[in-house]
Amino acid sequence: MNIHESGEMYLESILVLKKQNPQVRAIDIVNHTGYSKPSVSRALRILKKDGFITVDDAGFISFTEKGEHHASVIMERHTVLTKLFIQLGIDEKIASEDACKIEHVISNETFQTIKEKFNL
Repeated sequence: MNIHESGEMYLESILVLKKQNPQVRAIDIVNHTGYSKPSVSRALRILKKDGFITVDDAGFISFTEKGEHHASVIMERHTVLTKLFIQLGIDEKIASEDACKIEHVISNETFQTIKEKFNL
């Protein structure tokens, strides 16, 4: 699954927004992320072309099976890494920011080992 970090960030944002309200539109992503409308539109076009999302005629965004899986993986990594860093004594805000950077580059093997070793 070849997706750039920015695409993963958009998938994660969509997942967060869908937990608050199942009907998500591009403007919701703009408001959530602070990114410009053209940037969000471009990213959504790419995610749609690559089969991660669909957008209906009313502009509502849905995950494909592939997109929902990938968003869930990224969200799990963010959550687990944040918890680990907090357990290590790192401030919650910094822990979340660092987890956000690492979640995109950590290998599956390393991530699974962290989950197992720290019971997260």
